[in-house]
Amino acid sequence: RSGQYTMNHDHSKKIPDGASFDRSGSQDSLDELSMDDYWKELENIHETRGNNHEERVALVVKEPDEGELEEEWLKEAGLSNLFGESSGDSLESMVFLSTLTRTQKAAVEKRVETVTQTMRKKNKQHQIPDVRDIFRLQNDSKGNVCDGSEPSTVRTSENKNETHDGTKGNFSLGTDEQKSLPEDMPSSDTDINLEISFAEQAANLKDSSVGKMYRGGGGDTLLPNFRLPKDKTGTTKIGDLAPQDMKKVYSLALIELTALYDILGTEFKQQKAVKIKTKDSGLFGVPLSLLLEQDQKRVPGTKIPLIFQKLIAQIEETTLETEGLLRIPGVATRVKGLCQELEAKFYEGTFNWENVKQHDAASLLKLFIRELPQPLLTVEYLKAFQDVQNLPTKKQQLQALNLLVLLLPEANRDTLKVLLEFLQRVIDHRDKNKMTLNNVAMVMAPNLFTFHAFGSKTIEQSEFVMAAGTANVMRFMIQYQKLLWTIPKFIVNQVRKQTESQKKEKKDKAMKKFLKKMAHDREKHEKQEKIPNDTDVPQGVIRVQAPHLSKVSMAIQLTEELKAGDIVARFLSQKSGNVQTLKREEIFLYEIGGNIGERCLDDDTYMKDLYQLNPNAEWVIKPRPS
Repeated sequence: RSGQYTMNHDHSKKIPDGASFDRSGSQDSLDELSMDDYWKELENIHETRGNNHEERVALVVKEPDEGELEEEWLKEAGLSNLFGESSGDSLESMVFLSTLTRTQKAAVEKRVETVTQTMRKKNKQHQIPDVRDIFRLQNDSKGNVCDGSEPSTVRTSENKNETHDGTKGNFSLGTDEQKSLPEDMPSSDTDINLEISFAEQAANLKDSSVGKMYRGGGGDTLLPNFRLPKDKTGTTKIGDLAPQDMKKVYSLALIELTALYDILGTEFKQQKAVKIKTKDSGLFGVPLSLLLEQDQKRVPGTKIPLIFQKLIAQIEETTLETEGLLRIPGVATRVKGLCQELEAKFYEGTFNWENVKQHDAASLLKLFIRELPQPLLTVEYLKAFQDVQNLPTKKQQLQALNLLVLLLPEANRDTLKVLLEFLQRVIDHRDKNKMTLNNVAMVMAPNLFTFHAFGSKTIEQSEFVMAAGTANVMRFMIQYQKLLWTIPKFIVNQVRKQTESQKKEKKDKAMKKFLKKMAHDREKHEKQEKIPNDTDVPQGVIRVQAPHLSKVSMAIQLTEELKAGDIVARFLSQKSGNVQTLKREEIFLYEIGGNIGERCLDDDTYMKDLYQLNPNAEWVIKPRPS
């Protein structure tokens, strides 16, 4: 069946047999909705492309040699020193490995094994570690988290107040906890458990007799109402953590996603793009990073391309109630003319927006996304985003998307977020504009997923299967966008463990050096040791700094119910003469240092619980960068 659907046919006539056509069909089910919108959109895309399709250089996706993918993967995961010349210097990697779960370790082990075998075949003269030694060393080392015993320092009194998820303790990295999920864990299928590694959950589901996986792929059922149970130590959103923490999050998300795909028997392959010549200025067809660079010269701190922001604003200005918004295309010749005019006048500020019709603006927005030299979802991960549809359950599809969003470069992720928020606003007016979640997903999927430069051959063959699947992934991204921008707690906890271990390593090294040098001067050293203790703050009290506010510092007594938002409110109520110009919603309490780089706290964070998780942190109130 899929063979018939090729790019240059009139797709709209080829609606699969028996598909009824109901424009205002249910918000959620793809069943009674024909794929009509999808094919029509493809046709419009094809028309807009017209003749200039030929002159575009295809982006070559390189077929990697054996072992190359795995080597690249280990580099991306920050583990390149587990093989090759630098393999001797893998202390840091050891620290990193000691924080991984069972399934994450297995994923790393599998890749190191492949690289090692490839190197042996090529007979490279490197000293090639035996993968088993790496992990054996690990298990013998003092940080024996891997075999289930938890380092005592981590076990805080958190246990007495179990999380709402029923999972005990902070770092559920020990395999004890992972062999079977706690009995009292709500078995609700709609709760997303962020406390335990997704891959571990999948492994447990597979092992347990209960885990007869229901096939949730395809668009056959309503989208469940997934929710995140409340986390007392605060929900961490993308953007809450410092760059050095996000670097660790990236490595962990990559390993976790790979482990999840391994367990579920889906191949996870990052694609690699060969560099192509792209425009180095302008608006359409310019790499995202370059576009932002030129925009930041005009508006410092810009995170979303100005043209993208302006097109969305232009569409919204008219009204989002226009029937068929995003579905009805602008006039192709007019859109092309506007495109050229924008290129010439947008930055000059001489472009006249008043003449731009709403459907034309919507077409320009979609054109902008399609014309990016590399897809918004990136060459590396576009295929992985598509493959989400093959995972067994809807919950696993959501978990995989969550990890994929964490892997996107910042510019892509920020732009995607603004797009998804806009699409949701369009859907909010569905009673008037007749654009339900399904309609919008159908129309947007071809713009995000059928990527011009991959050469259309591969796309044509599997076109039909892919159409339904990508429309489905698109629905997920719109529907669950708030969940997708959350950093799972188990990953934040792994970041904390790594930070702790790295600090300890550094301290041990420094200490050895120090003792060698100053063996005779021991008493002096012991005196020095006592100083860092924050000028004797009594137990259960934290010192909060607020350099931007009139009250710059306060000692706060922790109680069971005290939340981060309460502390901010307390500071703001202490206004003196110089009243701040900062708005309440811009100001947050931050957790800085200890076992994290820096984390912006959501107002509902229970401070006593968090203090137990990170007793050495400093607490600072400051405005969040916009």
